[in-house]
Amino acid sequence: MITIALAGKPNSGKSTFFKAATLADVEIASYPFTTISPNVGVAYARVKCPCKEREVLEAVGGGGDGSGDGGDSGDGRDGRDGRDGGDGGDNGGGGGGGGGCGNCVDGVRFVPVGLLDVAGLVRGAHEGKGLGNEFLDELRQAEAIIQVVDASGGTDADGNVVERGTHDPYEDVLFFREELTEWVKGILSRNKRKLERKSELETGAGAGGGAKTARLLAEQLAGVGVTEEQVKIAILKSLVAGKPNLKSWDGDDLKDLAAQLVKQSKKMVLAANKADAAPEAEENIKKLKELCEIEGEGEVVPCSAEAELALRTAAKNGFVKYLPGDTDFEISPSASAEITEKQRRGLEKIRKLIQNFGGTDGGTDGSGTDGTGTGTGTGVQAIINRVVFDLLDYVVAYPVEDEHNFSDGSGRVLPDAFLLKKGSTARDLAYAIHSDIGRGFLYAIDARTKRRLGEKYTLRSGDILKVVYAR
Repeated sequence: MITIALAGKPNSGKSTFFKAATLADVEIASYPFTTISPNVGVAYARVKCPCKEREVLEAVGGGGDGSGDGGDSGDGRDGRDGRDGGDGGDNGGGGGGGGGCGNCVDGVRFVPVGLLDVAGLVRGAHEGKGLGNEFLDELRQAEAIIQVVDASGGTDADGNVVERGTHDPYEDVLFFREELTEWVKGILSRNKRKLERKSELETGAGAGGGAKTARLLAEQLAGVGVTEEQVKIAILKSLVAGKPNLKSWDGDDLKDLAAQLVKQSKKMVLAANKADAAPEAEENIKKLKELCEIEGEGEVVPCSAEAELALRTAAKNGFVKYLPGDTDFEISPSASAEITEKQRRGLEKIRKLIQNFGGTDGGTDGSGTDGTGTGTGTGVQAIINRVVFDLLDYVVAYPVEDEHNFSDGSGRVLPDAFLLKKGSTARDLAYAIHSDIGRGFLYAIDARTKRRLGEKYTLRSGDILKVVYAR
């Protein structure tokens, strides 16, 4: 399963974002270091489910809308580990009417991804201050990072509550990058002599050329999640380009190389949280977007984790009809009489917020199909989709055993949704289902066209394939 890390300074709203995305029971408080041990949970990428397509509806009988009943979580999310081909949990959409798959809600499918809420980062973390070393080590597990910043400017550099609008959130972006850079630089500095000796042994005089230097660095940084290809690109863009002799690299060279390594290997989206908390937030977000675009610091998406958490909780309790990523919601008729005037005013305030956020694309499912609606909603779901499909370049594929009925051997329609890297092949999908199926792969069948596909067929997001293999 994909792992995405939530990071940032203390009290930026990370744990609220985490709870809003996962509905996990975590402590939320307005003081630094609310999170000490990392919170681990399951969030979801939102995509359009193929079960609403004409071919699928006709194959499974059509007629009903096929949408789930929302499952036990109240939001109909898939509950499956899309990487291991499991049979799912209790959170999937319930069985629908005469058509559809029963694993989505109103044609919306949620595919699980791992979410890691790590301890808040403080200045000097790379030197071991706060929970620094532990924090940085936890980031090794993540394929991408969502940096949560307080767009209202209501927390200082150390995460203490201050008057809103008095702190510049862009400083938090720079501080976070600086800590990551110093962390990687420290690894390079501590191992520089060892790298020099290895280079001398392999090439003589320490001048081994860019390819061998990149390989040596990649081996040293493997635990940080840096690949050899990323090292090669970082070297070309840094001050050490044209300096094959490692002995000639000074402190400035190492820091610049470390900064480039962070940019190449730690893909990030900035969650401009508390976007609704103060008038200053709008101007801060505008400035964040401008500066981050210039500096290449990552995309900025405004969000309100508190608003998302309120809607998710209300949906779970049956007060509203709402799916993560929606740009509007409905108050349930059965609950209308139970909602107090104060609660109603709060919900209307949230409605205005998500409608204001609704003017921008909420991320795609990898095929150009908008996976979150026409806008970003509260921003939380949009951010997860941006990371999965735009930043990490994943696509969704649906394996089936019966290509005529789009089902598995038990008759379940579109039972699983797998996330695979863009460029993955039919054989890669086979391996994702099970290693034995991958090894015995013969060919795949496109369930829509019934066309036979070879092992090198490149997956497109939304593909429904039957894998035929030697048993």
